[in-house]
Amino acid sequence: MFGFGQLIDKLKKSPKKIVLTEGTDSRILEASSRLLASNFLHPILVGNPDKIYDAAEESGFNIRGSEIIDPNNFDEMDKMIDLFCELRKDKGVTREEAEKLCHMNNYFGTMLVKMGYADSLLGGATYSTADTVRPALQLIKTKPGNKLVSSCFILVRPGATGDNEVLAMGDCGINIKPTEDELVEIAEETIRCAQVFGVDPKVAFLSYSTDGSGKGDDVDRMRNAAIKTSKRNPTIPIDGEMQFDAAVSPKVAQKKYPDSEVAGHANTFIFPDINSGNIGYKIAQRMGNFEAYGPILLGLNSPINDLSRGCTASEVYSMAIITAALK
Repeated sequence: MFGFGQLIDKLKKSPKKIVLTEGTDSRILEASSRLLASNFLHPILVGNPDKIYDAAEESGFNIRGSEIIDPNNFDEMDKMIDLFCELRKDKGVTREEAEKLCHMNNYFGTMLVKMGYADSLLGGATYSTADTVRPALQLIKTKPGNKLVSSCFILVRPGATGDNEVLAMGDCGINIKPTEDELVEIAEETIRCAQVFGVDPKVAFLSYSTDGSGKGDDVDRMRNAAIKTSKRNPTIPIDGEMQFDAAVSPKVAQKKYPDSEVAGHANTFIFPDINSGNIGYKIAQRMGNFEAYGPILLGLNSPINDLSRGCTASEVYSMAIITAALK
């Protein structure tokens, strides 16, 4: 089962670079100092070098040897602007508009990933999720075959036998009320994310109904999405629609959904909408004593992730490792 050691081992075999767009933030600096002491993930800090070094000295963090790239003093800025205009030509973006955006840390950092200076990006300690997702959608774009960006939370707590218990939950942070086909895409991306964390996915499409016990369009949407996903992924146990108690309790599953190989043993959960997903993962986090990692953005050509504005330095460090390991 999952431990950060396995992600670090993966990165040691293939070290990565990650852009951190808020170079003067003390939490970013503390996480960067930890990463710089390792040899598996190299941070690139965005901002003015003097201001970053002053902030690091004031906070007491050693970032010697760090790579700092300043949007206001970047040798390849003309090349970046040209590429930006090409990427956004269908939207009629002018060179003046592109230049302005390329000097903003979130867009500049995203373009560094696009241009190959880094493998991934982590931002949002001081700005909104939309300010992380928007540049990613516009510039990195979705993977071939994907039509949307979704998100997943990985929840971890120590198990009774000493192994960590790991759950995957999607989509809890991006899509408000996905359609059947969008749920299929969300589920497939959530499955892939779960596998990165050592989960052998058993996927439950959640609802207020179990195996037809309730009626309604939302029940049909979850049932049909589960059927479609199962047909596309025949080697993975996938079932639904089902209530949460039937998904996790073998005793309840035996009564409500006895023919399901997922019911009672689910570890990967697909929620019908952002309301239920966001509420669900927070209940697990706060009342189930799980550590929650995410939202992990899924479906992009390169790993881009968002931080909570209330994040700690430890969370920045963890999310940097998670983000880079998804490459």
